[in-house]
Amino acid sequence: MLLILKTLLAASQANLFLTLIDLDDTIEVILQAQDRSLYHYSVEANLVKENVNALFWSLQEQKLATIDVEQIILPSQALYEKLIAPIASYLPASGTLIFILDKSFQSIPMGILYDGKNYLIEHYSIAATLGSKIRSPKPLSKKRFTALIAALSKPSPSLLDRNAPKGIRSLPKAFEEVKDVQSQTQSSLTLLDEKFTSLRLEQEINKNNFPIVHISTHGQFSSDPLKTVLLAYDQVINIREFDKLLKGKVQTDADAIELLVLSACQTAKGNKSSALGMAGVAAQAGARTTIATLWLVDADSTALLMEEFYKGLKNGIPKAEALRLAQLTLMKNPKYAHHYYWSPFLLVGSWL
Repeated sequence: MLLILKTLLAASQANLFLTLIDLDDTIEVILQAQDRSLYHYSVEANLVKENVNALFWSLQEQKLATIDVEQIILPSQALYEKLIAPIASYLPASGTLIFILDKSFQSIPMGILYDGKNYLIEHYSIAATLGSKIRSPKPLSKKRFTALIAALSKPSPSLLDRNAPKGIRSLPKAFEEVKDVQSQTQSSLTLLDEKFTSLRLEQEINKNNFPIVHISTHGQFSSDPLKTVLLAYDQVINIREFDKLLKGKVQTDADAIELLVLSACQTAKGNKSSALGMAGVAAQAGARTTIATLWLVDADSTALLMEEFYKGLKNGIPKAEALRLAQLTLMKNPKYAHHYYWSPFLLVGSWL
């Protein structure tokens, strides 16, 4: 964990790095401030884990959109008080917080931590990083703002796969999302519905140089890797196949995928053997930045978030800040003010 921190410290002096290490009895909090000074704080683990678990189970509620927000705010505020408040005096009023997280914290969107008045995300862009294979942070070049877009908007044969999510419906909003991404990028190739097969996706990723890969479909996380999947039109793509697909590209192209957007459910959800799920696999395989989700998401609000996110990127806003502004757009919309809509999105990797 400290090796990861040292690697990232060398990458930038303009951001703040916050490392959370679970040592069973204590949680160690290490902050690297803007002037590269290090600050360390220890807190009793059981005081933290109790609230992590409470928040996790609330956020994983099947009917999350309807639960009382106090059920989320109370553990969020308790976690802020234990993890952030002791070092808050060293934080600027705004900026980017890059979290280096032990597995104990990877299922919690850190931007949701609440100080009693505001959430972290209202002041800071948030990014997460993990593992030893870290690609150096790098902004998305306007000269290479081209995308491969794969989307599933209608019922498909893959829905009948035994490893597909159960009880899911078609995603007509995916078509709208495709149009938004097309309009914000310089050029794009779109694989929509029947054209979005697992083989075609692999072929296009490997033979062409698309800095941006955007996938809008159904997703599912499971303790069984064969059931941790994205749906192509013809079949599911499980986490092992996804890893192989991405690694094949990285091995042949040093400037492989700069931004991978997994606009599907549970694509950042993981467990002890699969940190951050498909987003973690993508980061380890070499995608410089991955946008993914921690739970089941709403199609309408997700389409709006993606539209705002790409508008920000097109205007030269760094990726983490573009995601933050898109999330705040949802938060300020009365229809999408509940945590269910704006807080599941996670950026893994380069925040620039």
